[in-house]
Amino acid sequence: MLANIYLNPLDHLLCESGHRLIRYADDMVVLCRSRKEADEVYGLLEKWLRANGLGLHPDKTCIVDLNEREAYVDFLGYRFKRTKGRGELRCYPSKPNITRLHHKLKPLLRRTNGKSLEEIIRQLNRKLRGWFEYFKHTSPYAFNDVDRWLRMRLRSILRKRQKKRGRGRGSDHQRWPNAYFAERGLFSLTIAHDEVDQSTRW
Repeated sequence: MLANIYLNPLDHLLCESGHRLIRYADDMVVLCRSRKEADEVYGLLEKWLRANGLGLHPDKTCIVDLNEREAYVDFLGYRFKRTKGRGELRCYPSKPNITRLHHKLKPLLRRTNGKSLEEIIRQLNRKLRGWFEYFKHTSPYAFNDVDRWLRMRLRSILRKRQKKRGRGRGSDHQRWPNAYFAERGLFSLTIAHDEVDQSTRW
């Protein structure tokens, strides 16, 4: 709230200067049509912030041309970039956000976790559903990767309980197929995204 109040004059300054912006608290993206315009906005921001006792974050502030290969912008947990084929602008959960999700889930996915599989899945689902609600309208590719990673970790727990070493892989996919975890109620990000996608088409 304080950021919104304090930065409100900056919003008006940029809009009156003919620039389009998206801001949430102290995170901001300014949309520009050229590098020249971007440099002008950068200078305008620096001047206004300095005059008001603030400054641009040295690591997070940058000028990005999304038409360049592999270029992207991270904003509020999302990553915006163009597809390699058609060059369409898409959004995904950002890599740092996926890494944070892994860190949150890892304590539940230790091979030495002594809780029942059903209890582990119940606790996982609570975190997964909340994460999915925030990212459910993004492109689905990251969801496939997270789902595979989750099942691999769960298979590793089951291997440990059978006195076997290493991660769940190879024949473990036949021993404990994806359907095995679905039957025990594991929340699938991929399936949930497909259901949201179908509902928006109708």
